[in-house]
Amino acid sequence: MSKVLLHTPDGVRDIYGTELGDRKLVTGKIHDTMKSFGYEDIATPSFEFFDVFAEEINTTDAKQLYKFFDKEGNTLVLRPDFTPSIARCASKGMLENGNPVRVCYEGNAFLNTSSLQGKLKENYNIGVELMNDISVYADAEIIALLIESLKGIGLSDFQVSIGDADYYKGICEEAGIQEETEEEIREQIIGKNYFAAENIMTKKEIPEKYRNLIVRVSEFIGNDEALDKALDQVTNKRSLNAIKRLKDLYKVLTYYGVEKYVSFDLGILSKFNYYTGVIFSAYTYGVGDAIAKGGRYDNLLGKYGKDAPAIGFSIVVDDLMSALYRQNIEVEHENKADVITYTDENFKDSLIEATRLRKQGKKVVLNRK
Repeated sequence: MSKVLLHTPDGVRDIYGTELGDRKLVTGKIHDTMKSFGYEDIATPSFEFFDVFAEEINTTDAKQLYKFFDKEGNTLVLRPDFTPSIARCASKGMLENGNPVRVCYEGNAFLNTSSLQGKLKENYNIGVELMNDISVYADAEIIALLIESLKGIGLSDFQVSIGDADYYKGICEEAGIQEETEEEIREQIIGKNYFAAENIMTKKEIPEKYRNLIVRVSEFIGNDEALDKALDQVTNKRSLNAIKRLKDLYKVLTYYGVEKYVSFDLGILSKFNYYTGVIFSAYTYGVGDAIAKGGRYDNLLGKYGKDAPAIGFSIVVDDLMSALYRQNIEVEHENKADVITYTDENFKDSLIEATRLRKQGKKVVLNRK
């Protein structure tokens, strides 16, 4: 057999034994927390029509989608993200009565990132979506649920950084920046390449005051006092409303008692185009990227036929497990199976005993002596 057949492609891996058992127990606890908030399970296909994602991801990242064709010639993609799939599904009939809809999901997402980035191309995600509720209380519920989910599996040293996409977009609107240029600038800011972002704006002849402000959005970081500093820098209505929303959100989060896990960062942006307001990421030490991301996407569902506000988050379980192991956090393991050794002469009695123990909920292995 060729040695290459024994290895996985770059960016994917086999998971088995204790590691897989740990992951199942951790996701089970997170799922229980989500259910305790009243969220119901939903499952969508692993692949969708390309058009479900095409408008929601910029041109550069669209190249990272895994694409293939069906027999009719339609372009299909493995899902890079759950939110558009769930928005499509919900628009078929879940939103008709106008009541809030709460769903939770888990499964694999696929993104063909460069091998040089050292990131997995197949990640296991678990997350929630809350639709048909535009209130700040929905924002707070989602963020509080994320915090309680992380606390519930033993994580204690983490922070949820919260921003608002409308603060940045309001500045871009006031500056008259075209959508295509905005995407280019946002891509550089996400990558922390502020020199490149400023260079793009200079070439597009964006006024200096807006160039400086857009580059400086990443400086508004910290507690609620950072919001006051950000407020002093803008006059456009969209950005002002974004700051007011964040202040109201912080107040509600204090009612949940989770404010010590919260900070603000107006430099948080996303490569996905559908985020419209509050946007957030959860960080902890031991991994180089956010272990969870989420935000509000009030315009996405309308693209599938039913206008409705929505907000959600997704936890990257692979990164979460790495953080738990590297922080030496005690992870509950599955109980080991009892072993009953049998011979040809006593197999029947051994089987009866194994069956009795299994009915009691115990795990039993029958091994031949």
